[in-house]
Amino acid sequence: MKAFVVDKYSKKGVLRLAEMPGPEVGDSDVLVEVHAAGVNLLDSKVKTGEFKLILPYRRPFILGHDVAGKVIRVGSKVRKFKPGDDVYARPRDGRIGAFAEFIAMDEADVALKPKNLSMEEAASIPLVGLTAWQVLVERAGLRKGQKVFIQAGSGGVGTFAIQLAKHLGAIVATTASAASAGLVKGLGADVVVDYRKDDFEKILSGYDVVLNSQDAKTLEKSLTVLKPGGKLISISGPPDPEFAREKGLNLVLRLVLRLLSRGIRAKARRHGVSFSFLFMGAQGDQLGKITSLIESGTIRPVVDRVFPFEASNEALAYVETGRAKGKVVITMR
Repeated sequence: MKAFVVDKYSKKGVLRLAEMPGPEVGDSDVLVEVHAAGVNLLDSKVKTGEFKLILPYRRPFILGHDVAGKVIRVGSKVRKFKPGDDVYARPRDGRIGAFAEFIAMDEADVALKPKNLSMEEAASIPLVGLTAWQVLVERAGLRKGQKVFIQAGSGGVGTFAIQLAKHLGAIVATTASAASAGLVKGLGADVVVDYRKDDFEKILSGYDVVLNSQDAKTLEKSLTVLKPGGKLISISGPPDPEFAREKGLNLVLRLVLRLLSRGIRAKARRHGVSFSFLFMGAQGDQLGKITSLIESGTIRPVVDRVFPFEASNEALAYVETGRAKGKVVITMR
């Protein structure tokens, strides 16, 4: 099958279009014909080797963390899906590979595709949808009337998280350029800070939750907008000791991550708030709940551009510019 693979970790290197063996299908797997794949900044970080100590893939490996397609075969133990089902998923770490004609995934990672979305729209959802769900619902326990600050509101995670937070009844603040203000307000943002001319830490205060997706400087500034007991949850690092324990990392890596996050954890304690790092995981059941929200019209996908499969490198390069509003998708059709 045709697939885009990573041959070596490199910031300047590109993915190679290769002929690869078809995926093996285990007893609990579904084999999916890929119709579309979402493109994420995580793909770029994995390609450059930023996560190679935590996610040690054997090269060459197929990239891609978001997929929508049709089930063509199921393993002997699969009960939730059958051939012909339209599905979408964020395959679990260690089994990524959406930039290909076919992918095999554990059925626990997969959900039925929302009936009201195209394959391209569906492929834009899993990674950002699950990230927002796991931050706001699972980790933060966001409740009606609480205030949440979601950074980079026009990005992939931001466009989804704003809608989810509004569904949960929260008051939502975000950062965006003046050109994107209309987009994020239309998604439900109550307060929009123009990051090009205003400092959010001088405008926002008394927030219950911050979803941080930016750099270390922004992470530290975010502490000041939280009220005592607030929660700073970062999806861009630094990884913390709890993450190391969850991943079962060795003692050396646990020590390294403890040291990397020591500064922000100490500053959070001094501010009377908590800091935690979240690296989202595959979860088909949560994705099924997201499907219900999409089919009810509560949440809609925001897709910036769709590239043909052959232009996967161009799609990844576009994501790396940071200019995309919502998600970027590649299509096999």
